[in-house]
Order: sequence, then structure tokens, then C-alpha cells
Amino acid sequence: MNRIDRISAILIQLQSRRVVKAADIAERFNISLRTVYRDVKTLEEAGIPLIGEAGVGYSIMDGYRLPPVMFTREEATAFLTAEKFVETLTDAATATQYKSAMYKVRAILKTTEKDMLESMDDRIEVIKGVHIPEMANTDHIQTVLHSISQKQVLSLNYFAQHSQEHTKRYVEPIGIFFMSGFWHLIAYCRLRKDYRDFRVDRIKNLLVTDEHYTDEHPSLKDYIAQKTIEKELDAVVILVDKSVYPHLEHQKYYSGFISEKSKGDGIEMTFLTSSLEGFARWYMMYGENAEIVSPDSLRDRVRELTERLMQRNFSVSY
Repeated sequence: MNRIDRISAILIQLQSRRVVKAADIAERFNISLRTVYRDVKTLEEAGIPLIGEAGVGYSIMDGYRLPPVMFTREEATAFLTAEKFVETLTDAATATQYKSAMYKVRAILKTTEKDMLESMDDRIEVIKGVHIPEMANTDHIQTVLHSISQKQVLSLNYFAQHSQEHTKRYVEPIGIFFMSGFWHLIAYCRLRKDYRDFRVDRIKNLLVTDEHYTDEHPSLKDYIAQKTIEKELDAVVILVDKSVYPHLEHQKYYSGFISEKSKGDGIEMTFLTSSLEGFARWYMMYGENAEIVSPDSLRDRVRELTERLMQRNFSVSY
């Protein structure tokens, strides 16, 4: 990216948030802080009314507005692709809001980009696999997000799968995320006096109360990171033959898949699992076409399970 494009991109970044830290700009464009300061000075010399505060960041003076920014063809295509995901994997309210936003995006596109999106619309699809259930009873996402932004307490009737009981909860929401085909709400539960993970499809009724909470809660990212540490996850590395790898494409995400890389005739896959026992039993389904790189404890457990299997089913009696 040349300097002119970078400075333009920095200006767009400054317009996207109330305050932007110099360190965030440096990280995004992989440049030094000194370069950031020089680029910001260039914007100021061009007449952009910037406010800089040491230790806080930069902001554009309130009331200053620039003409609409033109999107590139690639950015417009990315919007269209995202729209397909939103339509398929979120609730009706979120899909409606995103479609409304897309009308505004299309409105400022050049004619050639508008024509391009029309021609691409039926050439991008997101198809649910057999492991992705219907988004049943998930018309709560926008309500939850609004309550988070306003710090309002939620009242919900929840069905707990483990106890098979319905309970009424008052919760202070901190975030939502999508994993393994389901949306999850992370919130502080006043009944349990701790943070809880609520499957959104198991929320039978949800109401936003008039009560606002003042307690400071961790960000969703920090909460998930802490839970990962608390669960004492084990790192697992296996080398899978390329011939069997396609059969694991969907299953791997249910076993804590993190990353993978090609290595000779195989694919080296890395997982974080909370249950080596469960992983060992999953591994045995395709173990003849794979090998355990680490840890040794997983290798030992697979050996024990294999020996028990042989003794029970193939022992010879005289």
C-alpha cells in the first residue's frame, strides 16, 4: 500500500470510531508509531480537524463530516458475501437490519459496481451442512445486543438441558457468539451469582427490563480467554493422511480444532481439548490413517483402549 492510500485508509479508520489509538493504526498497517504521527500530521495539514490526547488517541472534531466514501469492487463483493452468511446463520431481525444497511451501501456505489453485485447475487450461497441446525427460536439476537449497549437487565425463561428444567433468570448480558451451529449468550446470572452460557435457542421467552446494571463485566473476548485457561485445555497434535483428511473437515470443529498445515503426505492438525479421553475415542475412528505427534498421554490412552478392544472381542478361549 502506497502512502497516499494508507493516509486515506487512516482517515476512514478515524471516522469509524470516536477515539482511535495510534498503536491500533500502527498494528493495522504494520508501520511504526513515528510513521503514524507523520501521517496524522499530514491529515492535519490537509485541513482535517483532529484532536489528539496523549495516552488516549485521536478523534475527529464533532460535527465534521466528509462526503460518502466509495467502496472498491472487492469491498462490495465482501459485503455481498457477508449478507449471505447473515441471512443463513442469524435471526430474522438481524438479517432484516443487514439488508437495510446493504441498500445504503448499494446506493453510493458506482453504476459498474451496482451491476457487478446484481450479476454476482445468485453466484454466492451459504448452505447449511447436516451439522448446522435450523436457527430455531433465535429471534433474540437484536434484543440482546440492544440490552448490552444500554446495560439493561434481561429477564428470560430458560430450559437447562443438563437438569431438564425451566427456570426464570435475571441476567446482565456481556456478549453473544456463534459456535457449532448455535448462538450463545454469555451473561452474569443473578440466580446462580456467576457467569453462565445460555444457548439462545433454549431461551423460551426474553424481556428487556427497565433496570440498568452498573457492575463492570469482562469483555466477551476476555471471558472466553479466561474460561479456556480455567478448563486446563490440553494441546493435541496429530498427523493425518491426506486420503482421510476430507472426512474430518466437519468433525474437527467439534474436537477443538485450532490450526493445520501440510506436512509431506499428511496434514498436521492442532487441537485444544478439555477431554483427552473423548479425543482418544474420536481418534480411534480413523487412527489407522493417522499418528499422534503429542502428547504421550494421548498415545498411551489410545494404546490402552486398543488393548481392551482386542481382549474383549478377539481373545481365544481354550
